[in-house]
Amino acid sequence: MSIPISIRSPFLNKSIFLGAVFGASLFGIAAGPVRRALDDPAIPPRVRANFPATWRFPAGGTASFAQHAMVASDSRIAAEAGSEILRSGGNAVDAAVATGFALAVAYPEAGNLGGGGYMVIRMADGRAEALDYREVAPLAATRDMYVGPDGKLTGESLIGPKASGVPGAVAGMLEAHRKYGSLPIDKVLAPAIRLASQGFVVDSTFQRSLASAKYRIENFSGRSTFFPSDAAPAIGARFTQPALARTLTLIADSGSAAFYRGSIADSIAAEMSRGGGLITKEDLARYRAVWRQPLRSTYRGYSLISMPPSSSGGTTITEMLNILEAYGPPGSFGSAPEIHAVASASQRAFTDRNSKLGDPAFVRVPIELITKTYARGIAKTISRNRADPTSELASKIREGNETTHYSVVDRFGNAVATTTTLNDLYGSGMFVRGAGFFLNDEMDDFTSKPGTPNMFGLIQGSANAIAPGKRMLSAMSPTIVLDPKGQLLLVTGARGGPRIISAASQIILNIIDHRMSLADAMSAPRMHHQSLPDSIQLESGGFDAAVVARLRAMGHFVYERGGVAEAASIMRVKGGYEGLDDPRNRGGAAVGF
Repeated sequence: MSIPISIRSPFLNKSIFLGAVFGASLFGIAAGPVRRALDDPAIPPRVRANFPATWRFPAGGTASFAQHAMVASDSRIAAEAGSEILRSGGNAVDAAVATGFALAVAYPEAGNLGGGGYMVIRMADGRAEALDYREVAPLAATRDMYVGPDGKLTGESLIGPKASGVPGAVAGMLEAHRKYGSLPIDKVLAPAIRLASQGFVVDSTFQRSLASAKYRIENFSGRSTFFPSDAAPAIGARFTQPALARTLTLIADSGSAAFYRGSIADSIAAEMSRGGGLITKEDLARYRAVWRQPLRSTYRGYSLISMPPSSSGGTTITEMLNILEAYGPPGSFGSAPEIHAVASASQRAFTDRNSKLGDPAFVRVPIELITKTYARGIAKTISRNRADPTSELASKIREGNETTHYSVVDRFGNAVATTTTLNDLYGSGMFVRGAGFFLNDEMDDFTSKPGTPNMFGLIQGSANAIAPGKRMLSAMSPTIVLDPKGQLLLVTGARGGPRIISAASQIILNIIDHRMSLADAMSAPRMHHQSLPDSIQLESGGFDAAVVARLRAMGHFVYERGGVAEAASIMRVKGGYEGLDDPRNRGGAAVGF
């Protein structure tokens, strides 16, 4: 149960217990003198980027500015909810929790109560933690549960009752608030409850999202809520969700107990029973969010705080940046040498990610993957003038847009990076009647059959095989970056399946290596290489034809298509903060004061 806490300051005194690098932790340190994030020397000027004329987002754009505090989210409504809490005296964790619950109301394609996620917290006094509230496989899950009699995958991991893992979102957000929140939980949930009970005005983005997912929703209990007349709510209509409002009120009153052991748990179990799903009340009662020691790494003098497994994001980004640091100085942005280097580092880091990472409670995660020594050896395998096929890397290397990310900073200098998901848009399509929310389809993130791609084309190994109670591997990459003086610089993360890793890492590269402003770093064209399929995806129109031709001459298979993930970031600048939701996204915003 979540208990409201009365606090004399935005920081808490806690005892300390340090776990292993990838282990659970009850990490906390008594607060010392706090220096505001803005009380630092002049910030070096940014360098305006130069993008091809064919690129859809011109360089030199501007981001939202706030002097004191800010929330950046894929949903303007949710960002406003978080900002409301900041203005009411809440800290960054309060605002992150408020934003997360508001996303469940106003952004149901990805915001959720029935999914899970990760939160990286960095307090102004230097404390840092990582909270893992990823879903877990139900106790009835089996290794080959999605393999049919013919040896092929059945598709049941993608849609319907068997696709859902045990949700962790409510446990995670309430646990973050329990440990670091400063306002009572009922006040933190008040914006979300108001949005559900009084409603919000439907815009074209919300309507279009629902309409595109009708096939996923209409055969389950959510049809009556979202398509009462066989059509999505009209633009300009006020959309209310009374069942969800009751659920949120129960959570505000009774905390996790209501969701995991009380009447909401009854509703989830009943929905699963009716549809032939696997989640039981025992599964829900056993669920726990896990505090982990965050990954700490450096890149060219800057420090990164990121998420360890069961997320692969922090490990893969760390390995990739370590390889690039060892490889040498970066080429100019968008040049063939730079794209070759980034793609080759990504290819190698994803090769390790896909074969070696998994839930640390079930597999040994190789710590050496995040070391500089390991990266130096890997960097030596990158040819300067030609591509290296993924199929040849094994002998050289030895040992969807369905997520949502939001970033928060407060007036004290605390920062939170949170990524949460249902996996596919609207998850499994399963809607908990009477409770008002969708359940995830995260079971597809397991290795359902080694050597067979999942919905994102990832080909993964047995380290990520299905097992009861196991957390499925994720690409979510909430990350906080500190400047060489140890001051908060950047809070970032993205949505987009494995492309999250590419977007987050390239935003960091754009800011550190290419000295871009936040607006340019977020708008810059991106690329993606996930080892298999062995190819470079370039965003259409973002790279000169001569560069693409040179990459192909080097032996890269290159193709162009739509966007590579969507990020939400906040960056410290002179006098305050700049924030931006990705220009590739519609409906998001950065809101502050």
